[in-house]
Amino acid sequence: MNWHFLMTHVTVKDGERALLTRNGRLERVLGPGRHRLFDPRNELAAEIFKVVRAEFPAERYLVLKAARPDLAAELFEMVETKADEVAIVNLDGRPMQLMTPWQARVYWKVATSVDVERIDMTADPRVTARHLAMIDRNRSVVVTEAVVENHEAGLLFVEGRLLERLAPGRHAFWIVGRKIEVKRLDLRPQAVEITAQEMLTKDRIALRVTLTAFRRIVDPERVVAVVPDVDAWLYRLVQFAIREAVAGRTLDEVLSAKAALDAELRDYVRERIADSGVEVTELGVKDVILPGEIRELVNKVVEAERVAKANLIRRQEETAATRSLLNTAKLMEENPLLLRLKELESLERLVEKVGRIDLHAGDGQGFDALLTKLVRLKPTESA
Repeated sequence: MNWHFLMTHVTVKDGERALLTRNGRLERVLGPGRHRLFDPRNELAAEIFKVVRAEFPAERYLVLKAARPDLAAELFEMVETKADEVAIVNLDGRPMQLMTPWQARVYWKVATSVDVERIDMTADPRVTARHLAMIDRNRSVVVTEAVVENHEAGLLFVEGRLLERLAPGRHAFWIVGRKIEVKRLDLRPQAVEITAQEMLTKDRIALRVTLTAFRRIVDPERVVAVVPDVDAWLYRLVQFAIREAVAGRTLDEVLSAKAALDAELRDYVRERIADSGVEVTELGVKDVILPGEIRELVNKVVEAERVAKANLIRRQEETAATRSLLNTAKLMEENPLLLRLKELESLERLVEKVGRIDLHAGDGQGFDALLTKLVRLKPTESA
């Protein structure tokens, strides 16, 4: 805008509008083009605005509406939201703005189509898939999202009250004016390691026991109502159970009756979690850790038991071998042919280990004397 020789020149481009004021009061709106205005006292002023998908200050709109309601209705679209209401503003069919409760915005509508979709959040806290696609989820402060996996249970809490159990998938909710929380519980079996703690047996021997428990959530609604932390609660419960079981047993009973100890622990724990919505599928002792001097004594006892067992097995084998030799001797005594076969077998072993043998059978004895007199297990009758 410039002033020259009593005239004011204003150039308005396409996609723009100019508000022409005289001494601060609106006279008219200038459209695209070059305008020559008679202004001998230099009283005119033109303010140029972009009008394509553009906003106009709400405060100035209210002033303009009070002075020229007809002009305000022709040029602008004002969008206001109430309590518990959000609005999605579409400019030329594209969602451009999400308005929260108690907001007011003004848009130029001379070159842009302005459509408003209002959503009452009191009816349903859920955000539909169509509305969710229209919202910039990275910057939105009115929507919360949660994804429930196939192996999870999602519990919807509105203002601290359990409303429903959500199916697997993506869920979105309006959070303006309310507190919404989605608790996700893993329904798969989980392992809980109960670390070692020192305790005394019935015979006053200190030891430490580590256990492993496998638990599974079977009733999510019941779990959130009675158990604040499933793993911590189960951890303490198993600790109490093992202390009570060890305190009533001697060291030998703890070490020898592991199966009975595991069964007792499972019964103890299952009885106390029956109404909690948690199921313990397995529970057992993993390690029993003894003090150094006790461990040495136990090792010596175990070693002595193994030596004694080895000696017993060796004596049993020797007895069996002796009995076998006795039976063989009886058979050879009753059967001369069997004895002769045994003699020849001994001769075969001897020949395999000796490179050369010189034999003198005597005059007139021949080869028969060589075979009969070389090896004998039984003395001759003349001997």
